[in-house]
Amino acid sequence: MNLADQVLAVNDDLPIRTDKPVHSGKVRSVYWLTEADSRRLIQQKGYNVQPDAPLAIMIISDRISAFDCIWHGEGGLKGVPGKGAALNAISNHWFKLFKDNGLADSHILDIPHPFVWIVQKAKPVMVEAICRQYITGSMWRAYTQGERQFCGIQLPEELKKNQKLPQLLMTPSTKGILKDIPNVPEADDVNVTREDLINNYQAFNFRNTDDINYYEKLLADGFTVISDELAKLDQIFVDTKFEFGYVTDTSGNEKLIYMDEVGTPDSSRIWDGVAYRDGQIIENSKEDFRQVLLNYFPDPDILLNKERMPERFALAADNALPQDILMQISKIYTGIAEKITGKPITLSQDPKTEIIDILRSEYQLID
Repeated sequence: MNLADQVLAVNDDLPIRTDKPVHSGKVRSVYWLTEADSRRLIQQKGYNVQPDAPLAIMIISDRISAFDCIWHGEGGLKGVPGKGAALNAISNHWFKLFKDNGLADSHILDIPHPFVWIVQKAKPVMVEAICRQYITGSMWRAYTQGERQFCGIQLPEELKKNQKLPQLLMTPSTKGILKDIPNVPEADDVNVTREDLINNYQAFNFRNTDDINYYEKLLADGFTVISDELAKLDQIFVDTKFEFGYVTDTSGNEKLIYMDEVGTPDSSRIWDGVAYRDGQIIENSKEDFRQVLLNYFPDPDILLNKERMPERFALAADNALPQDILMQISKIYTGIAEKITGKPITLSQDPKTEIIDILRSEYQLID
């Protein structure tokens, strides 16, 4: 079978029964089920949610995005083989570990297929909760330009690139464009302080200010759980993004949960421990792909300068990357997933057909 046939690139065209538009993001597509199908599955499967809770089918793809663009390869390769299954497997592993450690639930109710989650609708907290254990990336670039305050946190002088920080930093930013919040610009991904969250907790969709303390605890505890497990594999958990939301369980209790994905190569930086101790950085995350792109194109400023977005979109659309680049990324994703989960990542021969068959026969969601 052609390698391109084993890649799930288009994931918003499945014949899943829905009465709402399919929401398709950079990597995942979400199919909101009909009210009747949601109620039926809740009853049949015994999901711990309210009887009338809206459910969705969330399907991951093998697409790869970087610098706000979707990239493709030669030979009709529209994504990275194994990437979607690897991301889901890693998130599934961490979510289970969080629950085993008494932290919090996730939005996932069921996993019919390696590419598929059945999820409950959550009221999202409008914060991208970023934890940093090392100074690198955007924080390092800002630090070299003289910035010492990040989200209200003062950093010491004379830090070195890629150095471990004195403490785990929580540097939240806005999720989407939020309006009418004092001192917070109306733009996506704006850094905010803890004081901003407390003073405007309702605007960020927190139920009360106590939940800000709880969100910080879940953030720090979740980071520690992943970091400790990765350390056993001699991998360094550098930084990551968490997202949270509210759901209501069968008993009517509203609770804060983890949502989206956690601890994956897409949402985190993960470094090889042996290389780091030797003074090198080997990325086991999408950051490696970003560096490959910066080195591959003769004018990397196109990828870094947001004022050149039309050129950047054209660059991604008009350039089929060498297949070996995407296969190198495939090895990173599947390799770190297999290390974390202890299980092999197997490429589906025809992922779309497999998904349709399972959702039709076991969940009756396809006519």
